[in-house]
Parts: sequence; structure tokens; C-alpha cells
Amino acid sequence: MFRTLSFTSKPCIGRLHVPESMLTTVRAQVVAAPKIPVAFPGSTKQCILDIDLGVHEVAKGNLGQTTCPPRQATLGNRGSILCSSVTLTISAGSFAPSTLLMTKERQKAIWAIYVWCRRTDELVDGPNAGYMSSAVLERWEDRLEDIFEGRPYDMLDAALSDTVFNFPLDIKPFRDMIEGMRMDTRKSRYKSFQELYLYCYYVAGTVGLMSVPVMGIAPESSVSAHTIYNAALYLGIGNQLTNILRDVGEDASRGRVYLPQDELAQFGLSDKDVFSRKVTDAWRDFMKEQIIRARFFFNLAEEGASQLDKDSRWPVWSSLILYRKILDAIEENGYDNLTKRAYVGRTKKLLTLPLAYSRALPRPDLSHH
Repeated sequence: MFRTLSFTSKPCIGRLHVPESMLTTVRAQVVAAPKIPVAFPGSTKQCILDIDLGVHEVAKGNLGQTTCPPRQATLGNRGSILCSSVTLTISAGSFAPSTLLMTKERQKAIWAIYVWCRRTDELVDGPNAGYMSSAVLERWEDRLEDIFEGRPYDMLDAALSDTVFNFPLDIKPFRDMIEGMRMDTRKSRYKSFQELYLYCYYVAGTVGLMSVPVMGIAPESSVSAHTIYNAALYLGIGNQLTNILRDVGEDASRGRVYLPQDELAQFGLSDKDVFSRKVTDAWRDFMKEQIIRARFFFNLAEEGASQLDKDSRWPVWSSLILYRKILDAIEENGYDNLTKRAYVGRTKKLLTLPLAYSRALPRPDLSHH
């Protein structure tokens, strides 16, 4: 356990370095929750659902901050160094290198968010998950409140506290991610895509909403903040749907099925087919449509990826390309995600970096309306 560490009751953590262009954009645009019913090819099932996720609250951000006096070697600075070490150790092969074009402040902030998300996920899926209880998540949420109030518990918390005071972050997506962990402890089945969509928002769509204020919106962007925040949300949804499709066999071994029950039934399938681990024609047909849906969300995410600040686009494009390759790997395995885990090797991951970099380059038409 870490010792309890805190600053003063109303601390000033770091300087506020928020690009005025980003604040202007966020103030000017109120991001509505996505409410665009769209059916994907060959299916009557909706991809984007009429669910109010309160995204507009996040877009307003943490705009009331004032600049605090500089501090000497801070706990937050040391926490940022530790976060970078943790990120380099546990992150996917292309994530950490793809953040290198970002400014140091943004780099440290993204790493702090990444590490907090990993620690939150570890509460449910980590080696100590057996000790998981509602009380643990309540304490973690209290600790989150302390982070946002500038009272970090340890160095990793302090790195996130610095991020909160340097960028206009809203606490809502962080709380929502904890709610996703609660959902994971209560539910092991999802009756419909509407239920699954909400779960994907909680555990992954939230990451996109956390990240946009740090990554920033290009001053010359030709689209609204509405579009960019929704694109970040859709990238998170697509990533989580891909994780689910990749991990069907692994989740089944834990008695979990993160697939819409009603859609399984439409293909004559049920949990029994998942647990039997037999890849049938019906299973392949079912998986083809699930993959189409995930790719649909990635296509939507592209619209916002090139509208971020130019130094922040590389990691987003890396994620888009890498996760699409996971879907490709499922297809290459003959849609057998029951006995095989689709894998993108380290070499392939690193080879995505040049392609992602080329996609991240400023487009000549970005400033055209």
C-alpha cells in the first residue's frame, strides 16, 4: 500500500496551459449525445442508439480554472515520470511511440489518463479481482474526487491531478468508467446491442472523451467540436467492440458472453454455441456482421481524427489502424475467435506507425469550409 499523501486543502497543482483556441471551441460548441439511428449493411440492427450519454457536459470541460503559481519539484512531476515508465511497460507496441510528437505537457497528461484507466480496469480484471467489491469501487470513486480536488493519494494520482489542473477535463467520463466496472461486476450477459452499447461507452467511449481536451482541436478545423467529441466516443466504442470480438473465447472461459443475446438468436445461436467453441457457418455469418459494425464505428471516428491538433493525431490514427488489423486477424483465422485469439505481432504494430503518421499529416483541405 502507498502512504497517504496530500497537498493543502485548496492546492494549486501546476500551471494552466490550455490553448485559447481549444477553450474558445469548447465554449462555443455544445456537444449533444449521439442520436443518429443508422443500420449497417445487410442488417436491421442499429449502430448508433438514442441514448443520452451527457456528452455535452464533458464538452463544457473544466473551464473555470485559474493559473496557479509554479511549484518546485512536485509530486505530480515525479508521478508523470512514473506514469511514462508504466505506459512504456504495459502499453500496446504502437501507443507509446506514437505519442512522441505531442508536446511534453500533453504527453504527460495522456500517459496519466492511460495509467488511471488501466488501474481502474485492473480492479475488476487484475490479479486482485477476487477481492473486488462495491466498497472497493466506492473508495476508488472517492479517491477520484480527491484527485480532482488536488488531494492525490500517491504519485500516479498526482500525475492525474496535474493533468486536471492543466487541461479542461470533466470528471464525468472518469466516474462513468467506474460505473462500467460496476456493470462488469453485476452483468455477464447483454440482451441487446443497446445494452452492450452502453457498456462500451462506460468502459471505452469514456476514454475518448477524457482525451480530447488534452489532445486539442486544430485551430483550422473545419468541423464542429460536436463532431470531434462524437468521433472520439465512436473510436472508443469501436475499440471495445473489437476487444470483445477478439476475446470471445477467453471471456467464455470466465462464464461471460459480451455479445447481444437477441442477435445470437437471430442466427440460431445461443450461449451454448459459445461455450461449445465450435465454429459453424452460422457463427461465421454472425461474426461477419459484428465485424461490419465495429468497422462502421471506426469509419465514423476518422471524421474527427484529422481535426485534432496536428501534434496529437498520430496516436489516434495508430489506434484506428491497429484495431482494424485485429478485425482483419479474426477474418484471417476463419472467424475462429472461440479457440484462437486474434493477434497483431509487435513487428506489425510497429509497421503501423509510418502509415499512421502519413494519415496524421495535415490535409490541404482541413481549413476549407
